[in-house]
Amino acid sequence: MQDKTLYATLSLVVMLALLASGIAPYDRATWLLEVAPVLIAIPVLLLSYRHFPLTRLLYAVIAIHALILILGGTYTYARVPPGFWVQEWFDLSRNPYDKLGHFIQGVTPALLAREVLLRRHMVVPGKMLGFLALCIALAFSAFYELIEWWVALIAGQGAEDFLGTQGDPWDTQSDMLMALLGALLSVTGLAGLQDRQIARRAKPGAAG
Repeated sequence: MQDKTLYATLSLVVMLALLASGIAPYDRATWLLEVAPVLIAIPVLLLSYRHFPLTRLLYAVIAIHALILILGGTYTYARVPPGFWVQEWFDLSRNPYDKLGHFIQGVTPALLAREVLLRRHMVVPGKMLGFLALCIALAFSAFYELIEWWVALIAGQGAEDFLGTQGDPWDTQSDMLMALLGALLSVTGLAGLQDRQIARRAKPGAAG
């Protein structure tokens, strides 16, 4: 019951944020591009819940990831207000909010990879599991950069808000570095909690 309440709460928060963000985003096309992963993930998670429910940790991280994407889509990443606050506090040359998005882009795929590999008994717990989760997260990050490149080729100058480079020539490389740091957090700092929740879920009648 506690799990269902948590999942319902997370779903409601994400859905309300998504609906609110879609009312008057800064740029409708950019908003749609930024929230597209959320629109794809929602039906996938709903359909997979009965046969392969994830851990509480992973659902919470996915919800946080969705909220970060939604906020970025609402303002575009270069214009998110909290990013300007951080820019001012640390005297940065650009709004760094997009780096938060790429950091969580490393956290989520790494946790998801660990969970699937473990629960499907594809890999035994150990260093190889962490290494593969890192590789999958980095592959996901690289593929997302390719998507941004393809969008830029198709949309031309209109893709600038979606890319969010803000004139930084090393934006792609720093994006992937942030994803790597996020994945490292997953396979080190969050791995123990995830393993305990997976172990509890494996017990008959247990969840999360």
